[in-house]
Amino acid sequence: MGRIYYIMGKSATGKDTIYKELLRLQPQLKKVVPYTTRPIREGETDGVEYFFVTRSELASIRESGNLIELRTYDTVMGPWDYFTVDDGQFELSGDTSCLMIGTLSSYEEMCSYFGRDRLSPVYIEVPDRLRLLRAIEREELQRNPNYQELCRRYLADEEDFTEETLTRLGIETRFQNISLDRCLTEIQQKLFWRNRHGRRKN
Repeated sequence: MGRIYYIMGKSATGKDTIYKELLRLQPQLKKVVPYTTRPIREGETDGVEYFFVTRSELASIRESGNLIELRTYDTVMGPWDYFTVDDGQFELSGDTSCLMIGTLSSYEEMCSYFGRDRLSPVYIEVPDRLRLLRAIEREELQRNPNYQELCRRYLADEEDFTEETLTRLGIETRFQNISLDRCLTEIQQKLFWRNRHGRRKN
């Protein structure tokens, strides 16, 4: 049965890198691209990390009835929307499985839409100090670094990713991304590699 492998974690935990590497290492996975109204960043490509759209385009999608989930954040640059659309990217027939990135709230909405038994959470963790250092290094690569927004995201994560919420959503397994190679190996061992009897490891 096809599944949706859903990568989650606080900002600067390396979710984008893990997402790209898993697509390379597990070519049977189908890529699912979410949408956003935030400005495109240095190094991003429309249709790769996100589909970058306007708020008027979001309104049209909402009216179409194809909006699965929507999150709006009041940033220092104004409201930014992140959302998922039932736009034909999800093909869960047979053994076809998908890979995507989101948040705890979007994961919950996806479970409501597709059924929790169709989703496998991939929760990424990094120690807070290392995560903040990585976030600063990433922001320094931007043409116009926005450290206020970096701090807002960092603090918002503390409210969004509480242990209470993780427990409520049944997310028990955590993958530590201190070493990327080790993290990728652990994810594949847990979710993708099959044992000698041909069944997925739990």
